[in-house]
Amino acid sequence: MAKASLIHSANCQIAGFIVTTIGWIFSMTCMGLAEWRIWYMESTSAPSPGLACVGMWKVCTYQSNNLQSRAIACHRYTYSDSYLPLNIRITQHLLLAANLLALLGKVLTIMGLQRVCVAHLQKENTCNLFLASGALSIIAGVFIFIVVIWNYHAVMNEDGIHFPPSFYMPFRPHRQEIGSTVPVAVLAAILILLSGLFTLSYQLLPRQPSVPEASEV
Repeated sequence: MAKASLIHSANCQIAGFIVTTIGWIFSMTCMGLAEWRIWYMESTSAPSPGLACVGMWKVCTYQSNNLQSRAIACHRYTYSDSYLPLNIRITQHLLLAANLLALLGKVLTIMGLQRVCVAHLQKENTCNLFLASGALSIIAGVFIFIVVIWNYHAVMNEDGIHFPPSFYMPFRPHRQEIGSTVPVAVLAAILILLSGLFTLSYQLLPRQPSVPEASEV
């Protein structure tokens, strides 16, 4: 009875593992995209970009107010760049931590599933692996949500950035808005968070007591 219950639980963990994997892929993709904030800029010194995409790890400028136009240049940030504001520095670390935690959670889920598949049915240890995986996924999802909220707050407050003069970008644009990367990040956070919540809620649900087999008379 315990074996059947654990195998049924593993089926739920497999579904959660797939959902977490999709969310983790979206989260990794967000790290490489620049469209977190869209800056619409008036004419500046030559070359005169009309639009810029400000990401967590790079900024790209465009000649016209059209993302389909050819980018003038993309500048990647480094840890030695002193011009980066504190909010970007913190969100960089949050995104890194979220992806590492989600990856670790996936590893723990694989270890738990492996124990079930090879019939090493040490139920308490296996459930602990799934619980740890769910907790890590929840933390990772919360971290990504914090990044999204902080980015939204920066756009709404029209925060500026002291980019180097070689970037030909003003401290603050004429207008800025949320970029297309944000919905992808929100989807990643929802998938990872829901997977963790489902894993924890399922593991913490009270189990029905197994029915003892009738002894032979």
